[in-house]
Amino acid sequence: MATIALDATYSVDAQLNGIGVYSRRLIETLLTLNTRHEFLICYRLSRFGRRRHFLKPESLPGARARFATRIFQEPLTFWLPWQARIFHSLAQRPPAFHFDREIVTVFDIFPITGENYSTSDFRKKFSALLLQAVGRATRVITASHATEKLLVSHAQVPPEKIRVIPLGVELPKRVLSPEERLRERAHILGSEGEMILNVGVIQTRKNTLNTLKALKLLSPKYTLVLSGGSGHGSEAVHEFIRGESLENRVKLLGHVDDAQLGRLYQAASVFLFPSLEEGFGIPVLEAMAAGAPVVTSNVSSMPEVGGDAALYVDPHDPADIAQKVIQAVEDSTTRAGLVQKGLERAGEFTWARTAQATLAVYDEVL
Repeated sequence: MATIALDATYSVDAQLNGIGVYSRRLIETLLTLNTRHEFLICYRLSRFGRRRHFLKPESLPGARARFATRIFQEPLTFWLPWQARIFHSLAQRPPAFHFDREIVTVFDIFPITGENYSTSDFRKKFSALLLQAVGRATRVITASHATEKLLVSHAQVPPEKIRVIPLGVELPKRVLSPEERLRERAHILGSEGEMILNVGVIQTRKNTLNTLKALKLLSPKYTLVLSGGSGHGSEAVHEFIRGESLENRVKLLGHVDDAQLGRLYQAASVFLFPSLEEGFGIPVLEAMAAGAPVVTSNVSSMPEVGGDAALYVDPHDPADIAQKVIQAVEDSTTRAGLVQKGLERAGEFTWARTAQATLAVYDEVL
């Protein structure tokens, strides 16, 4: 038996990003497993204001493992390394203190690989943190073989240190009928028509600009719904919408809560995710689980996640993107096949599998 500390900092943010979703679901599922290990769920002092959202035993009735909460802040909580055998960083950065054994999860390394994906200051800061984290770690967990290859080639991580553990996806709590999906779509669009859904921050890495260029090639019955905040490169996206007079064909929703996101997935005619680089791409699985046909990029981790359940495009070719959207929406045979294969594909990715594989890494390191 050992005590294992996990950095749960991002699991309590008001707007969860991919790291936040992973942190919350992994920790909640780990605590339901039959294990002799005990866990310290750690939050940085900066999250103290959201302490009522911290995970508590009474808030997780299915918990079987013993766990306690810790706040950590350098140098105030200098004793934390004496309380845990392993520290697992879930946010691809090193812990504030040196532990006996450290594990880090790395989703992507775009601060190193993508010069156009963020500012130079961002790249400099987070590249240094990432390289420090993987250098100190006994094991590096990543969600895809695509990122594994990048870690070896760009971060000089020895292959024997890396363990690939795919993420999970939650199935919809309520599945809408075909009629309800159409009504929800009309409500979102404000009229009848086809709804292209894209989920994620509006930014260069997500390839939002080429998504808009593909929209221009489609008939006016198609409306693009963008769910996500604005990030690096979003100014060019908003300028393109204005310059091409696409205001009536693009709906900018900003960040939405989980309930609304679930309705968006089920209302979509097609889910379009032509991202340029992804460590995993949870939205692809979320869309499949909701019964939406998926069109995504033929690069990075997307083919690994989507398998044979998606249509793949050259993310740099708006014409290819537009053609595959039409195929996914208007070819009834293709659409039905994508929906059925997508549901089956999503069912293979469970948080239980992710947690069990992570627990095996803890045992291996111990």
